[in-house]
Amino acid sequence: MNRALTGVRVIDLTAVIAGPLGTRTLAEYGADVIKIESPTGDVLRASSPSRSQQMGALYLNLNRNKRSIALDLKSPQAMDVMRKLIAGADVLAHNMRPDALKRAGLDYEACKTINPKLIHAGIIGFGRGGRYRDRPAYDDLIQATSGFASLFSRSGGPPRYVPMNIVDRLTGVTAVHAILAALFHRERTGQGQALEIPMFENLIEFMLGDHMSGHLFDPPAAPMGNVRALSPNRRPYPTKDGAICVLPGVDKHWKSFFEVAGLEPQYGSDPRFATASARAQNIEEALALLAKALETKTTAEWLDLLTKADIPCGPVMALEDLYDDPHLQDVGFFGRYDHPTEGKMTIPRPAVWMSETPPRVGNLAPPLGADTRAVLTECGYSASEIDALLARGVARTAE
Repeated sequence: MNRALTGVRVIDLTAVIAGPLGTRTLAEYGADVIKIESPTGDVLRASSPSRSQQMGALYLNLNRNKRSIALDLKSPQAMDVMRKLIAGADVLAHNMRPDALKRAGLDYEACKTINPKLIHAGIIGFGRGGRYRDRPAYDDLIQATSGFASLFSRSGGPPRYVPMNIVDRLTGVTAVHAILAALFHRERTGQGQALEIPMFENLIEFMLGDHMSGHLFDPPAAPMGNVRALSPNRRPYPTKDGAICVLPGVDKHWKSFFEVAGLEPQYGSDPRFATASARAQNIEEALALLAKALETKTTAEWLDLLTKADIPCGPVMALEDLYDDPHLQDVGFFGRYDHPTEGKMTIPRPAVWMSETPPRVGNLAPPLGADTRAVLTECGYSASEIDALLARGVARTAE
């Protein structure tokens, strides 16, 4: 079965997380993604845990469905290979800073002379028009400099980082829809174009969707920060034997909660909690009242009572509990795979469902240079020419 991007070729010059996530998603939709690595490989290959060198868990997760070719791009012969690849590509994705990209001869102006229809996508730290353009960018740095880490101090704690690579992953997802939009534009007009997806600006746009708040207006109508989202009482609530998530969002939910919690009529008719606008003005009191009531029963007792009352609620799961989640089992979320060099693996399948062109996990992440010979052959090199490139260290195979 063809997938949505069958026939689209992507040259993947990205490394670490943001870019590889974006290109992996394109590959799951059917694109032929050729990952270009240095002879020493993507630095993420060394991530732990791993079963063998250069095949770390994060690398394996982010680079499935791709082909790997190892090239020393400092070599003129390797750049000849790159030009051949660019000539036959639909998309080139990179995460190089602008000046480094230009020095390498891989900037958009150089690439479009080879292939005017190319989509040239830079998944970078900071937009090229600003003074930060040449700064290094990592997830934690962007969380800090964007103001994202400071949100925790607004809730009463110290600044901290979210315990996942949220900036990288958000940027990778944004890159996917930007590339797809550019491909759609090219389908209609025949025009290629350059794209930039900067981590810094991307996270700030994402964050301020919630936290611009009163600063949306000029002059500001209220301070920055979403009051409910920043409340220290917005959290999983302790029960007698664990914790629970409860979200009484509308008037009906709150009235029902007061009833099942035995707080009627004392609070059910309290004007502070009677309407959405009143609760917004008294959000700390409302959430504190919720938290105190939930301490009185076990998690299972609350789940039973709240579910029957049609109040949104759920248990607080551990990561390891997800394997046994009945819904995830129903939809076949976790796939079991046998990697040709790394053995048996459990991999989350793409969450998107499509009736005609479903994304899928195909080939698993390749060893460094696993497809060098095949890709060079497709570029028109003979077996003896490929051997010469390998002998000179211009290219490397997994052999």
